[in-house]
Amino acid sequence: MKFHEMEIKQVEKALETDFSSGLTQEEVEKRIKQHGLNELEEGEKQSALLLFFSQFKDFMVLVLLAATLISGLLGEYIDAIAIIAIVIINGFLGFFQEHRAEKSLQALKELSAPQVTVLREGQWMKIPSKEIVLGDILKFASGDRIGADVRIIESKSLEVEESALTGESVPVAKHTDRLTIPNPGIGDMENTAFMGTMVTRGSGVGIVIATGMKTAMGQIAGLLQSAQSQETPLQRRLEQLGKILITVALLLTVLVVVVGVLNGHDIYTMFLAGVSLAVAAIPEGLPAIVTVALSLGVQKMIKQNAIVRKLPAVETLGCASVICSDKTGTMTQNKMTVTHLWSGGQTWTVDGVGYEPRGDFYRNNQKVQLSDEKALQQMLIFGMLCNHSELKRKDDEYILDGDPTEGALLVSAMKAGFHRPKLLEDFTILNEFPFDSARKMMSMHVKDKHGRHFIVTKGAPDVILGLSESILWDGKTRLLNMETKSMVQNAIDHLASQALRTIAIAYKPISANTIILSEKEAESKLTFIGIQGMIDPPRPEVQDAVRECKEAGIKTVMITGDHVITAKAIAAQLGILSKNSKVLDGKTLSQMTVKDLEKVVEDVSVFARVSPEHKLKIVKALQNKGHIVAMTGDGVNDAPAIKAADIGVAMGITGTDVAKEASSLVLLDDNFATIKAAIKEGRNIYENIRKFVRYLLASNVGEILVMLFAMILSLPLPLVPIQILWVNLVTDGLPAMALGLDRPEENVMKRGPRSPNEGVFSRGLGWKVISRGFLIGLVTLLAFMHIYHNDPSQLQYAQTVAFATLVMAQLIHVFDCRSEKSVLSRNPFGNQYLVWAVISSLLMVLVVIYYPPLQPIFHTLPIAAKDWLLIIGLSSIPTFLLAGSFLLRKTK
Repeated sequence: MKFHEMEIKQVEKALETDFSSGLTQEEVEKRIKQHGLNELEEGEKQSALLLFFSQFKDFMVLVLLAATLISGLLGEYIDAIAIIAIVIINGFLGFFQEHRAEKSLQALKELSAPQVTVLREGQWMKIPSKEIVLGDILKFASGDRIGADVRIIESKSLEVEESALTGESVPVAKHTDRLTIPNPGIGDMENTAFMGTMVTRGSGVGIVIATGMKTAMGQIAGLLQSAQSQETPLQRRLEQLGKILITVALLLTVLVVVVGVLNGHDIYTMFLAGVSLAVAAIPEGLPAIVTVALSLGVQKMIKQNAIVRKLPAVETLGCASVICSDKTGTMTQNKMTVTHLWSGGQTWTVDGVGYEPRGDFYRNNQKVQLSDEKALQQMLIFGMLCNHSELKRKDDEYILDGDPTEGALLVSAMKAGFHRPKLLEDFTILNEFPFDSARKMMSMHVKDKHGRHFIVTKGAPDVILGLSESILWDGKTRLLNMETKSMVQNAIDHLASQALRTIAIAYKPISANTIILSEKEAESKLTFIGIQGMIDPPRPEVQDAVRECKEAGIKTVMITGDHVITAKAIAAQLGILSKNSKVLDGKTLSQMTVKDLEKVVEDVSVFARVSPEHKLKIVKALQNKGHIVAMTGDGVNDAPAIKAADIGVAMGITGTDVAKEASSLVLLDDNFATIKAAIKEGRNIYENIRKFVRYLLASNVGEILVMLFAMILSLPLPLVPIQILWVNLVTDGLPAMALGLDRPEENVMKRGPRSPNEGVFSRGLGWKVISRGFLIGLVTLLAFMHIYHNDPSQLQYAQTVAFATLVMAQLIHVFDCRSEKSVLSRNPFGNQYLVWAVISSLLMVLVVIYYPPLQPIFHTLPIAAKDWLLIIGLSSIPTFLLAGSFLLRKTK
């Protein structure tokens, strides 16, 4: 059907719906069964079987499989079976890790699924966009993403940006009239809005005419397929490291084979030894463990009310040096309450807190009768009329559906006994000019029950004052001269100095025949009625969060559209504003270039009266000074700054879909303290990755050196190939994963931000890997030599002791990896996951030593109790020798 050619009533009839009540739940379920969910078909997902077989495409795994084939051809069936078993076990580990990561990413996708407002059974409600069905009635406003193709049935200055479909970024004005153009293109369908497009201005209501793959977006669904996961800088550095290690491994294989054969060993044994050593040199589990560590970190952040939308943000969070945060709702409780009102030289106060509509009005500390306060009544009525929010009672609590500032205006009017449904019986709203952050106001054209027409405006007092030519004073309208204007400005400043947010109310009588086509016409020659002053108390946890950020070398900058005096008062209360800090307002910012701003930006802690366009300038200036910037935002106009920031942070509650899509981090609770928690977790994830990189590479260095030392000294091989492979499985698995779950060190938020260009081996990590690896290899060799020289006929027993010593040294070393300082600086049992991982790894080694059926496979013999003393003593040396040297340096 060509719905764009139909009248609205015809569309309603054709889709068997009701504009006033929407669909019933029974009808919704029926239509979902008939048409399916409102989703675009995704590309084919890799099956579990293919995911499992993909684990065997790695180059070193292929080398192992080749070694297995050679072993079988040479008749060494036990070695061949053992090697293939280890390869399969590694494959299963990789499969489960990747499968878990995929499930985590899917969970994130569902958590961040867009929501829409729909009319069902007479009630407006929010639902996931995938549950939209044909004939649903949707409501949308500036910043929302359209959830399905809709025919517009109500438009209030509605404009939609359709670049996702047309490539044109200029918004298209939408109306409700039928189209007569034959076969219009998408860009010409002015009475239809399409799935995936963004509302950039105004508000509207539409009836769903297509869902899922039947939408215009569905026809070009390939353009909207999710992009491949972005590789993080750390992952790229680790990939480069892997290539280097593979080169080293291949050289080692050739070296071992050549040196071994020259020393009289048979070529087959040396080939297997070389391959085993090459595999030991490469931490095959590292990429999977990095992915799982990042995935687990993301899951932890979800529990702290932060959703990471882009994986690189996990790393970048640890580098953040400046947080630019909105004030309202992020640093404050977002429960605005009107406490002061001013009109015609009179000031009233009103008591009551939050959204509970109970309170009394006072003037000069005396309770007043509202029937005697005409100006106050008119200000409260117009503040309630020029409003889109609703206050709903849920159980024993009032819940606001809408903007907190509008909520405060509703509550103040309700305290005076006014109710919006009753007001709408006396007033008819004829047209609306929605709030715009550039204008800082909104207006409505209304008609009262006597047929009189008015423009009612609310917004920033200084802006509205500048557009007013008269004022309501002592119940009469009089011209607004310089003296009166100065009195009004003093009232604005006085209220703002008490950290109150101020909203002015004004109106303009117009004739019934006047046609107002633009905001400029509506918002001129106004009559100023008065000001409502409201407070949004700071969140109690924000002050501590700001202090912790300061200790972590992170500067907090407040950005607000509020008055300078209000911003300064709240910033000082939160500890953001110091004696030497500067405050810049939007007017000054507008006159500055980015270069001008760079000269002062590091001294500024508060930006007040800022429009979203200024945010981009602030981000660029800070970045040009070398800072890694986190920027918060919630509106459509915030998206460029959010996208330009190193860490774009969108609000999960008040944030628009545009802001969320531009962001790399979404705060589910819109709370500043959550940013601090996310930065802390981001730092911890990076530090944990460093821990297991250190652990894995030091272990591999130890394995390589023990074999090379033995060959250089013309000794028999201290470890047989199957033992090296088993050690590799044990040490590359559970303990490394457990390090990825380590809790943050106490000083993780006491350090300055790390450089984004920091290398994997920075801060002494390379030295730690080499020194620990050298000592692990040395003590393993000493254990082997001690047993072998006492009785050269006990070669297999000596190899078993060396095998046990190597594993024990690595499992003790893993506790040293928990701290940048020494093993003695942290409780070794503080990570319960690590304790159980070490116990499990140790049991796996003991099984192959003491379980008779496995002894021939792993070439092991039971170790005597007295030799365990030797093993434990030697394997403790690497960790505790270096811990002692650390303490010695510390005391000097």
